[in-house]
Amino acid sequence: MADLDTLYAHIEEHAADYVEKLREVVAIPSVSSDATLRPKVHEMGLWLQAELERLGAETKLHYPGTHVMDGEELELPPIVLGTYGTDESKKTVLVYGHYDVQPASLSDGWTSDPFTLTELDNGRMVGRGSTDDKGPVLGWLWVVEAHQQLGIDLPVNLKFCFEGMEENGSEGLDEMIVAEADGYFANVDAVCISDNYWLGTSKPCITFGLRGVSAFALTVTGPGWDLHSGVYGGTLHEPMTDLIHLMGTLVKPNGEILIPGIMDNVADLTEEEEALYDVLDFDVSELEAAAGAQTLIHDDKKQTIMHRWRYPSLSLHGIEGAFSGQGVKTVIPAKVMGKFSIRTVPNQTPDEIAEKVKAHLEAEFEKLGSKNTMHVEALHGGKCWVGDLNHPNFKAGTRATEKVYGVTPDFTREGGSIPVTLTFQDALGKSVLLLPMGRADDGAHSINEKLDKSNYLNGIKLLATYLHELAAETDL
Repeated sequence: MADLDTLYAHIEEHAADYVEKLREVVAIPSVSSDATLRPKVHEMGLWLQAELERLGAETKLHYPGTHVMDGEELELPPIVLGTYGTDESKKTVLVYGHYDVQPASLSDGWTSDPFTLTELDNGRMVGRGSTDDKGPVLGWLWVVEAHQQLGIDLPVNLKFCFEGMEENGSEGLDEMIVAEADGYFANVDAVCISDNYWLGTSKPCITFGLRGVSAFALTVTGPGWDLHSGVYGGTLHEPMTDLIHLMGTLVKPNGEILIPGIMDNVADLTEEEEALYDVLDFDVSELEAAAGAQTLIHDDKKQTIMHRWRYPSLSLHGIEGAFSGQGVKTVIPAKVMGKFSIRTVPNQTPDEIAEKVKAHLEAEFEKLGSKNTMHVEALHGGKCWVGDLNHPNFKAGTRATEKVYGVTPDFTREGGSIPVTLTFQDALGKSVLLLPMGRADDGAHSINEKLDKSNYLNGIKLLATYLHELAAETDL
């Protein structure tokens, strides 16, 4: 194995260069959900292609096609594919990341321009995309560059897959992966994704599970147009009243899901799994700090984490069609749509969840005796994922974490979803490891998103060490 201390010293020496490159990409507002910024998403994809080619990788761009957004047909941004090394005596590792970001503006409450990387005295680097996912994506590039500059042979071949629609449904990605399973991805031995976060703020982790997500739209339609409540109030069935009642039948304030049969297929808690929760380095106060309020349902660590990771949850997200501006508008909306989602766990499936949700809401609507009409639509159904902690891919990640941070990582699951994880596992038949760079308080998707400089640099070291540890595995 190469002299890792030399590699670590080189990474520290080039910290300023890595920060400037991160500043350069944060300045590209690659917001995939904003039609006006679609050219910037393409620009970010081409930036990555140019950097990969500068490092000697062979690249190609896969364009998934077009889609309609805000009434406009737009070209989907390219999936950037790169190959670095084709030595048949080496293992081949596929690394995935995304270069699009969530929307952000100063008016949301940011303390600085979200698309200007701002370094604070405490080492935090604030900017949209810094941790989700531009910092980790760049980390893979600097691993290759550091080996080149030191004259150290990279111990594996690398395949890169960087997409620009992760924050907006990853349109076209799954189809491309399945189509290229025996093509571009044919020789892959293992997959690594760095698009998640530590459980807390002080101890690194390795993630082996993700909840799935099933999203729904519940629409209630009544009169032909919006009406004046002073003229029509009390004379007809109001869609908003029906909708609020129906959404109230989905979940209790304590988080209990009220849909019959929803818990029937949830995997039983084993002794082996339960033991993992007992040793986690986590304090509920950290989650409260990250949430900005002391409003947790459960008081103890184990129950909080289990309901975050291994049990399903239902969240109400919003209502379309209702008045939401300032002041009072005494209107009866003609049509309203409530949006909600269920985070799913083993052994639940999207089809099962959709069937039970629709049956429940249809039964509850029938009880109302309303003359309005109701429609339930399943918008999206992503499966959950659980990996094998005993697989050599996870063992390599564990040893790498121990070398860089000097501690055995926590083994965690995530409450959120990264659907491509399961796609890679199923389509390629290979182990997928989630190896995070950032901390729990990075604020991905939130205001003042940040990446600590120490996590950025140690994250680069971690990704490099992981590749060396995986290369040393004989039984992959």
